[in-house]
Amino acid sequence: MAEVPALLVIGAHPDDCEITAGGFAALTAARGGRVLHVALTNGDKGHQTLGGATLARIRRDEARAAAAALGAESIVLDNHDGELMPTLEHRFEVIRIIRDFKPDVVLFPRPYDYHPDHRYTAQLAQDALYMVRVQNVCPFNDRLEDDPVAMYVSDPFEKPYPFQPDVIIDIGSVYERKLEAIGCHASQMYEWLPFVDWGVPLSDVPSDPTGRLAFLREHWEARFRRDADRFRSQLISSYGAERGRKIAYAEAFEVCELGTELTPEARQRLFPV
Repeated sequence: MAEVPALLVIGAHPDDCEITAGGFAALTAARGGRVLHVALTNGDKGHQTLGGATLARIRRDEARAAAAALGAESIVLDNHDGELMPTLEHRFEVIRIIRDFKPDVVLFPRPYDYHPDHRYTAQLAQDALYMVRVQNVCPFNDRLEDDPVAMYVSDPFEKPYPFQPDVIIDIGSVYERKLEAIGCHASQMYEWLPFVDWGVPLSDVPSDPTGRLAFLREHWEARFRRDADRFRSQLISSYGAERGRKIAYAEAFEVCELGTELTPEARQRLFPV
């Protein structure tokens, strides 16, 4: 493994990687690590007026800009939003991406979620993990000698069991960059989500950069404070009492046992505190 890790974040939609792990991505890139964000669908359904090829291209370009703002690369696969299925063909897509990028750690959702695309993204990532070492699967892409460390990104779902963090990272130093990256997804943050989730008339959404950043901060503040508040004891254990009590923004990750073991040495190298 490389001295500085390679981080692969897999999401269902073009904005998922920045939302779930944008802070850790920025911290990894700042250490000189390679970071790749992959969306398994092209986001072509998530808008109240746009759709099809027009929306897919907009969302692909937004994803590239958002990843670049964090120091990451971006891949958006051309699979329809809302139609992702855990097929062999999609599994092979994920296997090839993992093999070509050779990540030390891969992050993806848990398989318990309101959105079918999120659930099937989890299944596809899990199904790909062991197979990345089986050469006769996707034989034109060289197999990996070892599985990457695999971890779930945080979620609020309680059943069949709640998210249980093994690593929690203070992202306060890069929180503004995370917000700016999320703001690159303009068709989502300033058009679709205000319409479908937040009940905000589009006429009330700011058009200037400063106003838009404040708008984002207002609507995402509680979400991005959630893990620091609910996992305060782990933050104190990791960072010490003085710092741990003050951390406002954190990202948390849970080990998926289908990847390689997160040893104490790997934890320190991949997730330095």
